[in-house]
Amino acid sequence: MILSDRRRKWGYLNLNKRVHHHSNLIFSVGTQVVALRDLIGANGRILHPRGSVGVVVRPPRDLEHSYRVKFLDGVEESLKSGELTPLAKFKEGEIGDSNVTVERSNLFERVIFRCVIGSRAYGLDDEQSDIDYRGFYLPPADLQWSLYGVPEQLECEETQEAYWEIQKFLILALKANPNVLECLYTPLVEKATPLAEELLDMRSIFLTRLVYQTYNGYVMSQFKKMQADIRNHGKVKWKHVMHLIRLLISGISVLRHGFVPVKVEEYREELLSIKRGEVAWEETEKWRLSLHAEFDKALAETKLPDRPDYSKANDYLIKVRREAALEG
Repeated sequence: MILSDRRRKWGYLNLNKRVHHHSNLIFSVGTQVVALRDLIGANGRILHPRGSVGVVVRPPRDLEHSYRVKFLDGVEESLKSGELTPLAKFKEGEIGDSNVTVERSNLFERVIFRCVIGSRAYGLDDEQSDIDYRGFYLPPADLQWSLYGVPEQLECEETQEAYWEIQKFLILALKANPNVLECLYTPLVEKATPLAEELLDMRSIFLTRLVYQTYNGYVMSQFKKMQADIRNHGKVKWKHVMHLIRLLISGISVLRHGFVPVKVEEYREELLSIKRGEVAWEETEKWRLSLHAEFDKALAETKLPDRPDYSKANDYLIKVRREAALEG
């Protein structure tokens, strides 16, 4: 399926070191804040001009009520949540705010690798299955170098797309992130520039013994949640159970064969039976425990290195950054 170049609403995630706070967060006592409006006295005189710094002495019980803020002269004023902001956030201004970059450029045009992962790539899809697009983009050098930076991830919920900035993608691959490794090994590739093809050619450098920790740790935590669902609600989301079993099978194969088996073949019918809720929870637990034992054995016998080739990944990143710089 070819996507139209006419983009819908894009979400941009920027997980850098900017000060972030949730819009529904209530600031605690002692938080330094900046007034976003003039504070007027009874006689109409400005007691504290917009931009004055104070300290929260009493937070509201909810965002419909006001904060009590004490200023440097000891005077206290009431300010609603929209009339103040944390001092740290106020000082930052636009520094590191990638939304400024987003407003000035169409970063989707910088996607150099797009693939399909998820149920369709696994061969486990049905008529309700979405098409999940993933990949990475290479930003222009001037945007990467700017005060504002670029977002680590682009998202479009409407079309089920997500694209990592190239450095973020490499870091996740070096940490053996399952979603990213599947991007590198999926048979469903829709776009790959020569630079992206170069990364695909060296994808084996990301397969290490770390797969055991990332895959196994994720599966174990999710199964604990599912056991809690059984206790509390008497049921689980069988689609999630299926994918976690699949992930264990995949992890075993990676450790044994040095390849990420994205498309399910041998276990397809068994996994679809789980997805349809046709397999009892006790049976899936029995299979899970058997797979965990097999995973342990595969770890003990694997010939994969302990760590990825950081140097080669770093050389690749420097190369693509130089390519972006030469474009200007």
